[in-house]
Amino acid sequence: MSSSELNPDIIYDWNRHPPDTAPFARGFSLFDETLRDGIQSPSVHDPDIEDKIRIVELLDAIGVEYLDVSLPGSGPRAVEDTERIIRAIADRKLRIRPACAARTHLNDIRPIVEISQRTGTAIEVMTFIGSSPIRVFAEDWDADRMLKLSAEAIDFCVQNNLPACYVTEDTTRAHPDMLASLFRNAMDHGAYRLCLCDTVGHATPEGVRSLLRFTSALVAAHGLEDRILIDWHGHNDRGLAVVNAMVALQSGADRVHGTVLGVGERVGNAAIDQILVNLFLLGVLPGARDLSKLVELASVVSRACQVPIPYNYPVLGSDAFRTATGVHAAAIIKAERKGDAPLADRIYSSVPAGLFGRQQEIEVGPMSGESNVQYWLRRRGITVDNAVVKKILAYAKTQVRLLTSDEIMALVNAG
Repeated sequence: MSSSELNPDIIYDWNRHPPDTAPFARGFSLFDETLRDGIQSPSVHDPDIEDKIRIVELLDAIGVEYLDVSLPGSGPRAVEDTERIIRAIADRKLRIRPACAARTHLNDIRPIVEISQRTGTAIEVMTFIGSSPIRVFAEDWDADRMLKLSAEAIDFCVQNNLPACYVTEDTTRAHPDMLASLFRNAMDHGAYRLCLCDTVGHATPEGVRSLLRFTSALVAAHGLEDRILIDWHGHNDRGLAVVNAMVALQSGADRVHGTVLGVGERVGNAAIDQILVNLFLLGVLPGARDLSKLVELASVVSRACQVPIPYNYPVLGSDAFRTATGVHAAAIIKAERKGDAPLADRIYSSVPAGLFGRQQEIEVGPMSGESNVQYWLRRRGITVDNAVVKKILAYAKTQVRLLTSDEIMALVNAG
């Protein structure tokens, strides 16, 4: 089911009012960081290789274009897993394109070059360095050394025919003069992308817009607006990561990063699953996507990384399409009686459950009405008289939680 199946006259959508500038006009792509930045969370387990490959397959199925496979410089296991994943991408003819992270040190980039040569695959190198005054002060860096390290790293990528994305950590707290110097240096040495990082989740939407405007103008002034692409990488410390990713796309970013379920350091990264859902609902998600695979993808990541999915997590949580409130349930039931499944799926939900292979669920609890009980029984093919319905509802009103299936069936069987 798609959102277009619902009669457009049935919902007035303020989200589609024309903004001052057309959003997403440049086109864009998505970059998944689950297996690199995501597993840096202190509470996340590093999945085994078979689970990693399955995660990559599912990311490909939902149309994510790029994947950060790992940071091979971190050790032998990362090197081995990276090579196996990249071979799996080639063997299974997946469309997703691999990248690897590296500090601006040749020792980090060299393993990526070697994996690329062994597999015959061009691997994008995400070579990063801190850029904010607080990082420079803490690390005792100076601008000349930062420029030298950056130039050497990018040169090494170019010499080995690997695309280089230059990543400035903590971009959202960096001084414009420092960024201008670093970005010009990166462009001069052959980087094809600049990645703006909200490493500590500092940015607000207006900060995102300002930084994108600044970077786009800098690239244009350098005469490279047709060659240099801009990435956005955001964290969720202020709870703004998904919103900021959407704003970044509207402000000219060519690619945004995220992780499944928002896993990542501290409170995590932008949730790529939520970004996908919002782009779909706005009608701007390019290409064919099987978003029903999001449920399986989240399940695999949750199990393999040992990260529980909160019950109230958007779209994927157990309560995302579930209600026990009488008013809500009655509206869903009335919509279903009209024979209009999309209407029933949207009457109390801005997200269509059917898109994800799920359905609206009606339970029985202390805030329910008789319609909840009737619906619950009818869904299970149970026909009972009104006295039993009233008995079940009366019992529910004495509770402080939803009734279990066993409790309801015990009351049905008792007559």
